[in-house]
Parts: sequence; C-alpha cells; structure tokens
Amino acid sequence: MAEAEIFDPEDRVELIDGEVVEMSPMGSRHAACVSRLSHLLMPQAGERMIVRSQLPIQVGDFSEPEPDIALLRWRDDFYADHHPMPADVHLVIEVADTSLRHDLVRKAPLYIAGGVPEVWVLDLVAEVVHVIRGADSQQLRAGDSLAPLAFPDLVLEVAAILP
Repeated sequence: MAEAEIFDPEDRVELIDGEVVEMSPMGSRHAACVSRLSHLLMPQAGERMIVRSQLPIQVGDFSEPEPDIALLRWRDDFYADHHPMPADVHLVIEVADTSLRHDLVRKAPLYIAGGVPEVWVLDLVAEVVHVIRGADSQQLRAGDSLAPLAFPDLVLEVAAILP
C-alpha cells in the first residue's frame, strides 16, 4: 500500500494482523526515551548486533509492526533484501506514553507468538518497564537493572532508560 502511495510519507501507520493501525503522534518524552535508548545501545552494538529504530519487522504474513527499538542479529547487508523476521530479532522495545494498552495487549503478544524471544514495554506514565520473555513477565522500576537475554553483559539501569 505504501508503494501504491495510498498513504502519505508522513502517515504514521503499521500493519498489525492484517489491519492498518494508525500510530499515535510521538510526544517529546517518547522521542527523548527512544533517543536515550539509541544513545545507550549504539556504542555496545559493534558487530554484535544492529540497533534499529522505528523500522519494520515482518511478523508472519499479515504484520509489519515498527517497534521503537529492535536489536537484530548482525548482517553485513543490514537486511537490504528483506525486513527482519522474528528469528533475526534479539529484543524489541516499545515506548508507551499513550499507547500502553496497544503495546501490551496487542503488539507484545504478537511479537512473542511470532518468535521474538524478548519484548520490553517502557511505560512512561507509571515509570515501569514491562519485561516479557515467552510466558514470563515482570515489571521493573527505578533501582532495578535489566539486560537483554542475548547480551547479559549489556546491563541497563531502569532509571537511565526512563526519562
């Protein structure tokens, strides 16, 4: 639909379970959090992983969500021939200020069911990080730390990633 120019380039939409879903406009706190995460993760990347921000992941035949941050398996071509699929993804991070319900109830289960091993949803309102790993989930707050399963040496303090 994008190639057919049904949407304007500025339209913020993503494909979820075959439905075109309009994404909420990004507020400054949301944008700051995504920028902060990129700033913290990029120096750690090297050729261990690719850090992508707000770019599509193909989850099944009918979903191309655009997570705020995705840590991907390293590829020299940076996925030039296709969007990454769940087998390529180490971690998806969604930042939620107005989209918490959508991110927790719709997108996180979609990622997990599709094969993404780990999803973090950063709740900017409650200042909580929801960590979802398969059927397990936990909530972390300031004072806690966390690391992606694929990179246990990459420890982040919750207080450092929430604005």
